[in-house]
Amino acid sequence: MLKTRAKYHLGQVVKHRKHSFRGVVFDVDATYSKTKEWYDNIPEASRPKKDQPFYHLLAENEESYYLAYVSEQNLIADYSGVPVEHPDLPDLFGPFEDGTYPLQFQMN
Repeated sequence: MLKTRAKYHLGQVVKHRKHSFRGVVFDVDATYSKTKEWYDNIPEASRPKKDQPFYHLLAENEESYYLAYVSEQNLIADYSGVPVEHPDLPDLFGPFEDGTYPLQFQMN
């Protein structure tokens, strides 16, 4: 039985280790859950292992806002205290406070 514990939590601001984008965690998969085709499109030299948490992010860079799917090994916590400006944040989270975004809804 695979036991995986996510390092980052919902509402936490994170940034990519290699690429210049950051985002807010809005969902976590215990292991890789996208398609084989999606995985195969990642250059082989930088493909992450599938047996680790993968994070769904409301992401932003200097040019745009988008959704990102990133392995835990490629993320680090962002302690800058700078809010993320993704336009979909208010649909899921309350206002930025103490470096994180509180959930706007109840989880089951």
